[in-house]
Amino acid sequence: MRFYRATSLVIASVLLAGCMGDNASPSVSSTIAPTAPTASSPPAASASASAEPIPSDDLGAFSCELPVVEDATVALANITDVRVGTHADHDRVVFEFNDGLPEITLDRATPPFTHDASGMPIEVAGESFLRLTMRGGTKQTAEGTSSYDGPTDFDPGFVTLVSLVEGGDFEAQSTWYLGLSGESCVRVLRLTDDGAPRLVIDVEH
Repeated sequence: MRFYRATSLVIASVLLAGCMGDNASPSVSSTIAPTAPTASSPPAASASASAEPIPSDDLGAFSCELPVVEDATVALANITDVRVGTHADHDRVVFEFNDGLPEITLDRATPPFTHDASGMPIEVAGESFLRLTMRGGTKQTAEGTSSYDGPTDFDPGFVTLVSLVEGGDFEAQSTWYLGLSGESCVRVLRLTDDGAPRLVIDVEH
């Protein structure tokens, strides 16, 4: 009788440990949790709004001093993804690249805006505007294909970021316009150590 009772206890312990393992909560990395986009955001603007895995101590301060100029880490950086998101105190634009980061200039801009090369007019919603120029940052690959075929006209309608529109991608240089609800300070982050290289632009609420 003691043998059967001990065996039953061992089996019960194994089953209990298995159930606890299946239901155990996964570890949570330290990230900045995004708030959800507004309900009126169209599908294109609801592209991945997840927070970038950036420790809060490394974010740095917002600055109203423009232009912001950063050097390239590679001669050619192909764009592989573009996404927008909103957070507690800022809205975010993320450009992801296949290998390294391009040279960038982020500066204030005034309409009218025209498409690079064609000269066709571009409509960008907002009251204040930023122009991002990426030299060597392009979706045109050396093989003549495109590294990014996602949206090029976002209309998220966030607190500060109203719109994000591509202004052209010509001769290995791309231009994007950020339409804002008003004058805003910015923060530019360049991420190369964790995952794919990313250029992050935060606009303060």
